[in-house]
Amino acid sequence: MSSTRKLWIWLISLLVISFAVLLLVGRDISFKMPPIPERVVATNGEKIYTRADIQRGRQVWQSMGGMQLGSIWGHGGYVAPDWSADWLHREAMTILDGWSRREYGGREYGQLRQEEQAQLQGRLQEQMRANTYDPGTRTITLSVERAQAIRSVSRHYESLFGNDPATATLRENYAMKNDTIPEAAHRRAMSAFFWWTAWAATTERPGSQITYTNNWPSEPAVGNRPPALTFIWSAFSVSFLLAGIALLGWHHAVTHARKEEKHDLPKTDPLRGITVTPSMQATAKYFWLVLALFLVQILFGAMTAHYQIEGQLVYGYEAAEILPYSITRTWHTQLAVLWIATAWLGTGLYISPAISGYEPKFQALGVNILWVCLLIIVVGSFAGQWLAVMQRLGLENNFWWGHQGWEYADMGRFWQWFLFLGLLIWLVLVGRALWPALRERSESRSIVALFFMSTVAIGLFYAAALFWNEHTHISMVEYWRWWLVHLWVEGFFEVFATAVIAFLFTRLGLIPVRTATVAVLFATIIFMAGGVLGTLHHLYFSGTSTAVLALGASFSALEVVPLAYIGFEAYDHWRLGSAMPWMRRYKWPVMFFLAVSFWNVVGAGLFGFLINPPLSLYYMQGLNLTALHAHTALFGVYGMLGVGLVLFCLRGMRPDLYWNEKVLKISFWCFNIGLALMALLTLLPLGTLQLLAAINHGYWYARSAEFKQQPLVELLIWMRVPGDTIFSIGALALVYFVISLWLWPKPEADEEEARKHDRPPAGARPESAE
Repeated sequence: MSSTRKLWIWLISLLVISFAVLLLVGRDISFKMPPIPERVVATNGEKIYTRADIQRGRQVWQSMGGMQLGSIWGHGGYVAPDWSADWLHREAMTILDGWSRREYGGREYGQLRQEEQAQLQGRLQEQMRANTYDPGTRTITLSVERAQAIRSVSRHYESLFGNDPATATLRENYAMKNDTIPEAAHRRAMSAFFWWTAWAATTERPGSQITYTNNWPSEPAVGNRPPALTFIWSAFSVSFLLAGIALLGWHHAVTHARKEEKHDLPKTDPLRGITVTPSMQATAKYFWLVLALFLVQILFGAMTAHYQIEGQLVYGYEAAEILPYSITRTWHTQLAVLWIATAWLGTGLYISPAISGYEPKFQALGVNILWVCLLIIVVGSFAGQWLAVMQRLGLENNFWWGHQGWEYADMGRFWQWFLFLGLLIWLVLVGRALWPALRERSESRSIVALFFMSTVAIGLFYAAALFWNEHTHISMVEYWRWWLVHLWVEGFFEVFATAVIAFLFTRLGLIPVRTATVAVLFATIIFMAGGVLGTLHHLYFSGTSTAVLALGASFSALEVVPLAYIGFEAYDHWRLGSAMPWMRRYKWPVMFFLAVSFWNVVGAGLFGFLINPPLSLYYMQGLNLTALHAHTALFGVYGMLGVGLVLFCLRGMRPDLYWNEKVLKISFWCFNIGLALMALLTLLPLGTLQLLAAINHGYWYARSAEFKQQPLVELLIWMRVPGDTIFSIGALALVYFVISLWLWPKPEADEEEARKHDRPPAGARPESAE
C-alpha cells in the first residue's frame, strides 16, 4: 500500500471519528443547556418575567447589534460591558447594599468590616447559587429581595438604552447612541434576557457545585471562581501540546533525513505557458472587489477603534447617530471575512482551469454572475443591518432581513441563504473546471482531489449558519456558530490554502509532485486532528457541560502543533523563492506566504494558546487578549494568505508586465510592522491590564467604564494610531500597485528577459539600490 493511500485512509478515518464526536457533544449540549423558564416568580407570588419576555428580549438585543455592542457570556464587542457579568454584579451589590443598610445602621456594603462583608456574602452565595428551577412547572422561584433587586437593575438598563440624561455619561463611555432602543417595552424585555443570562452564570446545575456556565464569569461576591477542572485540563493541554510538538519534531527529523534525490529545477518559468482563459480573466473583478472591501474594512476599523476614546464622536463629529459603534464594528468584522473569502473564491475560480487546462462552456458567464451575486449580498445585508440597528426594520423582520446579532454571523437569514447558494454556484464552477484533472490518473491527482474536497467543504459547511432559528437556545446557536467561524474559516479554508500553495509550487517545478502530495496530506491530517474537536474551546462557558471543557482543552492544544509544522516549512518556502533567477517574478507572493508562516506561529500559535487553556480563557475571554489573537491570526494568517494568492493570480493574469517591486515592498513591510505595533503597543498591554483587573476584582471590573476611563488605558488605545497608520499605508500601496497594472501597464524590457528574467527590466534600478 503506497504512503499516499495510507495517508488518505488516515485522513478520512480521522474526519469521520472527529465529526462523530463533535455531533455527540452537540447532542449532550442540547440536554444540559440552562433551561429557559415559563415563569419567574417571587416567593410572595409576584410575577417577575415570563418565557415570552426572555425570548422577546433576545430579539430586541439582536436587533440593536447583539454581540457587536458589549457581549453575552464573554462573546462579542469589547467597549461596552459583558451584559451577563454586568447584570450579575449589579444584582449582587444591590442585594448586599440592601442587607447592609438594614442590618448595619444604614451603612453601605463597602463601608463594612471584612468579617461583616464575609457574613453577608455567604448568605448571598447561598441564595443566588441555589437552583430553584422546577422542571415540572418550568418555574423559577426567587426571594422577594431578589425580585426587588431585579426591578432596580432593570430600571438601570431601561435608562441606559433609552435617552435618560442620568445615564448619558455611561452611554458615552460605552460608545452607545442615544435611544439605542426607543421603545420602553422593548427595553424592559431586553432586561429579562440579560437577567436570564446572569441567572445561568450564577445558578448551580442540579447535583453539582458548578454553575451552568462552569462558574464563569469571575465574581467574588457570589463565589464564582474557576472550578478545579479548569486547572486540571489546562495542565493536560500543556502536556498535550509539548507531546504533539515533540512527535512532530521527531517526524520532521526522520522525513528530512529520508529526503528524495536531488530535484532538477526548471530553467524557465513553467507557468508562463498556461493559457489564460476567458473565465480566468473574468476573475480580475474579484480581486478589485477584494481591494475595495479591504479599504472599507480598514475605514470602519479606524472608526470602531476611535469610538473607544470619544464615545459617541469620531474626530469631533456626532457619528453615533448615523453610524453607531454596533454598525461600524459589525461591518468591520464582517468585511474581514468577506474580503478574505472573496480573495480565495477568486483564486479557486482562477486556479481550476489552470490545473485542468479545460475551460467549460459558459464558465466565464458563471464567474460574472457569481460576482454580481456577491455585490448584491454585501450591499443588501449591510443595508438590512443598518436599518435594524437604527430600529427601523421592526422585530418581526429583523431575523430574516436585518441583524442577527451573532458575531461573524450577523447578516439576516435571507442573505445567509443567498450566500450559501452563491457558494454552491462557486462549488459547481470550480468542480466542472477541475473534472478532467480529477479523472486523470496523474501524480498530482491527490493534490487536486484535496483541493476539490476543501472546495466542497467550504461550499457545504457554510450551511451551519442555517442550523439555528430565531428562537433556538443560545447554547445551541453558539455550538453551530462556531462550526461556521472555526471549522469553515479556520479549518477548511486552511486546507484549501495548503492545497493551492502545493499546486503552485509543483506547477512551478520547485517541489516534486510526490513530495508535495505526501506533505500536503500530512499537513491536512495534523490540521484536522486538533482543528475539528478544537472547535469546542470556544464553548467552555456557553452553558455547556464539563465534557466540552475536557475535549476542548485537549484538542485545542493540538491545534498549535501544525503551526509548528508550518514554521518548519517556512525556510523551504524562502529558499525556493530564490532558487532560480526567474523566481524573482514570484518573490512577493512567496514573501506573503512566508509572512503567513510567521503569523501562524505567533498570532494563531503563541497568542492563540495564550488564551485557549480553560483557566486562561476563564479570565481572558472577551478581553483585549482575545482581540490580540483575533487580529494577528485573522489578518496575519488569512489576510496575508489572501493577498499572496491574489498576487500569484495577477502574475499569471498579466504575465508580460513589469512589477514595481518597491511598492510591493512598502506594502509588505507596512502590513507586518503595522500589525506588530497594533499588537504590541495596544492589544497586548491593554489585555494584560484587563487580565490583572479580572483576577483581582472580578470580570465585571475589567469590562467596566471605571476601568476603561483610566488615563493609562486611554493612552494605550491612542497608541494604536502609529500601527494603524502604517498598516493603512500598506493597504494603499497594494491598491496603487494593482491599479497601476491596469492603468499604467509597463511591459517587460524584451522577449529574452520575459523568458529568462536574468536581469532587471530596462529603466529599473538594480536590487542592491533599493
